Amino acid sequence: MISLLQNAEQRLRATMARIPKELVDQIIQTADIVEVVGDFVQLKRKGQNLWAPCPFHNEKSPSFSVNPAKSLYKCFGCGKAGGVVQFVMDVEGTSYVEALKYLAKKYAITIEEEEKTPQQQQEQNERDSQFIVSDFAKNHYHRLLLNSDEGMSIGYGYLKERGLNLSTIQTFELGYSLDSWDDLLKAAETAGYDKKYLEKTGLTVIRTDDQGHDTGRRYDRFRGRVMFPIHNISGRVVGFGARTLKRDDKMAKYLNSPESDIYHKSDVLYGLFQARQAIRTEEVCYLVEGYLDVLSLYQGGIKNVVASSGTSLTEGQIRLIKRYSDNVTVLYDGDAAGIKASLRGTDLLLEGGLNVRVVLFPDGDDPDSYIRKVGDQRFTEYIETKSQDFISFKTTLVVREASGDPVKKAEAIRDVLHSIAKVPDAIKRSVFLQQTSATFGIDEQVLITEYNKLVKAPAQKASDNRSGGNYSGNYGGSANAAPASSGQRPGQAPTRPMSDEEEAEMLMYGGAEAAAALETSLQPAAQETEDTPDMLQVCEREVLRLLVLYAGREVDTEISVAAYLMGQLGENPLTVPLYAEMWEICRQELLAGRFPDARQLAQNERADIRSLITDLATERYEISPNWRTKEIYVFNEVDLPKLACDNAVLRLNKVHVQRELDQCLEKLRHPLEDAEMFEILGDIKRLKELDNELAALLGTVVARGA
Repeated sequence: MISLLQNAEQRLRATMARIPKELVDQIIQTADIVEVVGDFVQLKRKGQNLWAPCPFHNEKSPSFSVNPAKSLYKCFGCGKAGGVVQFVMDVEGTSYVEALKYLAKKYAITIEEEEKTPQQQQEQNERDSQFIVSDFAKNHYHRLLLNSDEGMSIGYGYLKERGLNLSTIQTFELGYSLDSWDDLLKAAETAGYDKKYLEKTGLTVIRTDDQGHDTGRRYDRFRGRVMFPIHNISGRVVGFGARTLKRDDKMAKYLNSPESDIYHKSDVLYGLFQARQAIRTEEVCYLVEGYLDVLSLYQGGIKNVVASSGTSLTEGQIRLIKRYSDNVTVLYDGDAAGIKASLRGTDLLLEGGLNVRVVLFPDGDDPDSYIRKVGDQRFTEYIETKSQDFISFKTTLVVREASGDPVKKAEAIRDVLHSIAKVPDAIKRSVFLQQTSATFGIDEQVLITEYNKLVKAPAQKASDNRSGGNYSGNYGGSANAAPASSGQRPGQAPTRPMSDEEEAEMLMYGGAEAAAALETSLQPAAQETEDTPDMLQVCEREVLRLLVLYAGREVDTEISVAAYLMGQLGENPLTVPLYAEMWEICRQELLAGRFPDARQLAQNERADIRSLITDLATERYEISPNWRTKEIYVFNEVDLPKLACDNAVLRLNKVHVQRELDQCLEKLRHPLEDAEMFEILGDIKRLKELDNELAALLGTVVARGA
C-alpha cells in the first residue's frame, strides 16, 4: 500500500499541482450545464427538461435530456449521464482535472493552483516552454507552406498533387520546412526563443565532432520536407512527422521528432484530436498506418480515422482509442508482408478489450491511393462490405498460406488460438473457437484442449508473479463452455487498469479512502459467494434516492426527509457497498449541519458516485400538465414526501423480514434438536405476523407508479 501511494504521489507531482477544493466548488457552481452542452448540440425545451440528439451516438429521435434544475444530463439511448464536469469529460475525452480547467477557462475563472515546490515549478516551466516553442514551429512551417515561394511550389504543390484541398491543410495545420540548415533556428532566435528548447523538442540538432563532442553549432532537423504536426488529445502540438520530397535513397522518406518531455510516441495517435468527436458519434475508429491515409479519408468524409504513424501499436494508444469507442476497424494495405507485421499489433487490440474488424485493400493499394482511385462514395461502400472480424480474417489468411501442408496448418491453428486467447470476453472466445473449428475442419473439443494447453503454462507462471490483470482461460469438459479469466466470472469484462493520470486524480481528490479503493481496484476481482437479491437492491436504491433528492424537504414541522430517514433506519441500513458509502456521505453532511446536495454530489471526482447520483436523479418521463387540467391526479412524492419515505422504509423492512423467513425455512431442512426446531418455528410465526403487518400497512399506501 505504501509503495502504491508513493508511486501515485510521484505521478501526481509530475501531472499537476492540486486545485484547491474551494476553487473546484466555484467552477462547478458557476458552470451552466445548458450553456456547456449547448456548445455541442442544439437543445430544445420539452417540459422541464431540454432535449437533443445524443452527441455520443447516432440517433434520429432525440433521447438526450438535460435537466437545468438538477444540472444533470442523461441519454436514454446509450446511457451516458452525469453533471457538467462529466459531460466535458465525455465529449472531450479528457480527465477530471482537464474538464475543470476547460470550464474554468470558459467562465474566466483563474485557477491558482496550490504552491509547487521549486522542482515541480521548474518541471512545469520546462514543459510549458517546449509546448510554446513547438507551437511557434508549427505556425512557422504553416506560413512557409502557404506564403513562401519554395513552400508553395514544392510543399503545397505536392499536397495538391495528392488531392488535398486548402481546408484539409488548414484543419491539420500542415506546413513546409525550407531546404536550409538554420531557417527555423534563426527565426526562433529572432523571435526571442531560447534555443535549448529547440534542442529539447528535437527541432534542432547539436553538431558534434568526430569524437562526439559538442562543437557549439546547431542545425535544423527538418529541411526541405512537408511537415505534419502531431497533436495531443488537447490539441497542443507535441511533435512532427516530416516527408522529404527528394529522391535520395540515402535519406529517410519520413523523419519524426525524437521522444521528449512532451512527446511520447506510444501515447499519441495522429489525427485523434480532429477525429475524436466523429469516433464517438460513429461508434467506430478506423485505424490506418500513415499521415496521408488519415488526411485523404478525413477529406473524403470519413472523419473517424487515426494513424499509428508507422509505429507498432502500444497499450497507451489502445487506451486512447478505447476512450472514445470499443470498436476499431483496421484498414490494411494490400501488401502481404505488411499484413503479417500488422497482425502482431492487432492482437494487442483484442487484448485491450476492443471489438476488432479489418478491411483488406487490393494488392498494391493503401487507403490513400484507393480512395483517390475510386472516389469517396465507392470507398465508403468498399469498407462497409469488405469489413470482417479479425479472427475470421486471420483464420482465412493462415488457412490459405498453410494449404496442403499439415505441419503449417497445425502451426496456423496455434497462431489463431493465441489470438483468441487475447480476447478478454469469454463468450466471444467461445464463438471464435466455434468459427475456427468450422474453418479448419477440426473438432471443436480438440481446439478447446489445445487452447487450454496454450494458456495453462503462462497462466500458472503469471499467478506466481502477478497481482492481477493477466488472462488465463480454462474450459471444463463442455465443448460449448467459454474460457474463463482468472479471478473473474465467465463473461465478465476485465477491469480496465487505471492510467497514471487517473491514479493521480484519485489520490488528489479522494484522500485515504480513495487510495484504498485504488489499491483494491488493482487487485483481481474476488468471486462473489452469492448475489445480492434484486429486490433488496431495488428497495435500498429507492431509500437512497429519496435521501439524495429530497434531503432538505420537510416531512413534518422542522423534520427533514434526511433526518426522518436517518431516524427510521439508523446509521448503516444499506448493504450494497456503494449505497452504504453514499448513505454515510449524506449522514456526515447532516452531522455537519448541511443537507446533501444532489447537484454537488453529481460533480463528485469519483466516477462511480457521479454515475449513481445521475441515475438516481434522472427520469425519462414526466407527468403531462394536461392531466391536472382534466382533473386526473397522480401521487407526487414531491408534494407528499412523508408518504414516499414511509412507503420506501416499509418495503425495505418487508424485504429484510422475508429474507429472515427464508433463512429460518432453510434451517428447517436440516436435522435439528427439538428445542432448536421449536425456537425456529416460533421465529417463523413471529416473522410471518410482522410480514403480514407490513403488508397491511403497505396496502394502505398507493404504490408509486401504480
